[in-house]
Amino acid sequence: MEEGMEEVISKKLRLIMIKGVIALGFVILTNLGKLKTLSKEGKRISYVRPPRRYDIPKYREGMRVCESNEKYLRPTIYCNYRVPEVIALANELGAFEKSDYEYAKSVFEFVKRNIILEFLPMDDVRDTLLRGTGTCIHKISLFIALCRAGGIKARYKLYAPVFTEAWYDHLIGTDPLAQQWYNAMGYFLLHGEGEVYIDGKWIVADVAPTPERQAAQGIPITKFGEDSIGTWFYAVPGTIMKVESLSSLGIGARMLGPLSKIFMERIARVPFARINKSIVEQVEKGRKILDEIGEEEYDRKARERYKPVLLKSELLERKPGLRFRGE
Repeated sequence: MEEGMEEVISKKLRLIMIKGVIALGFVILTNLGKLKTLSKEGKRISYVRPPRRYDIPKYREGMRVCESNEKYLRPTIYCNYRVPEVIALANELGAFEKSDYEYAKSVFEFVKRNIILEFLPMDDVRDTLLRGTGTCIHKISLFIALCRAGGIKARYKLYAPVFTEAWYDHLIGTDPLAQQWYNAMGYFLLHGEGEVYIDGKWIVADVAPTPERQAAQGIPITKFGEDSIGTWFYAVPGTIMKVESLSSLGIGARMLGPLSKIFMERIARVPFARINKSIVEQVEKGRKILDEIGEEEYDRKARERYKPVLLKSELLERKPGLRFRGE
C-alpha cells in the first residue's frame, strides 16, 4: 500500500454520533408541543430553494470515466459517479486532459461556487447535481465523485465540529430547537471536507461554503488546499476520520437517507426551513459585498483582519482545559 493510503478511523466520532442521536431524541420528546405548534405555523416560513446555478452538459457515448475498482477510486455509498450526468460534467471540467492538480482544482471551484448549502435528506451525487443544493456531506460527496470519475483518488475527512461564532449565528442561532440540540452537545454532529491524492500527498478541499456565505460572515474565501479547521470550525479532539466511504461511520449508513427524510421532512420541517431560509439570505448578503468590493480585494482584506472566535459552549464549561485543533 502506498504511504498515506490507510484509513483513519475514529471510534470517538462514532460514539459522538450515537450520543447526538440520543440528544436529538431528548430534544424532540421534550418539545413535542412546540413541534406541533411549529407544524401549524409552517406556512409562514417562506423558504424557496434557489435556482440551480449551472447547466448540466449533455452526455455523449464514449466519454471517458475511471473504471477502476481500486480503493479511493471506486464508487461508494451516496457517491456513485458512474452515471451520465456526473461523467459529462467531469469531462467538461477537464478530466483526463488537465493535470491531476488542475483538474481537481477545477472540480473544487465548481462544487464550492455552484452547489448552495441546503439542509435536506441524504441522497446520491446525481441528485445533488440535478438539484444544485445539498448539505456539506452532499457537496463533499460530489467533489469526491467528480475527482474519482477523472481517475484521481479521493476520500472523506470527517469530524465533529465546534462552531465559531460567525457560523453559529447564521445557522444554529436561527432556530431555538437547533440551539437547544447544539448547546446540549457542545458541538455539531458531523462536518467534513474532501481530500485528493496528488503527487504522493493528500490535498484538502473545503468545498462546503460558497464565497458569498464566507463574505457574509467576514471570513476569508478558502482555496483549494486550505483547511476549514481553524477558519470557521474547530474539530473536537480525536474525532477526525479519513475514509473512503460514509459506510465507515458504522451507524447504518444505508439508512441515513430514509431516516433523515423522515426527520427533516416530517418531524423538524419548520426548524430546517428557518435554517435554509437564513442560508439563502446570507448568500444574498455576501453577493452584495462581493459585487461592491470584488472577490479578490475582499479576500485580501479578510485575511488581514479575520480572527476566528470560538463559541463558548457547554463542552468548554465541562472541560475548561480542552484545546481544539487549530488553536
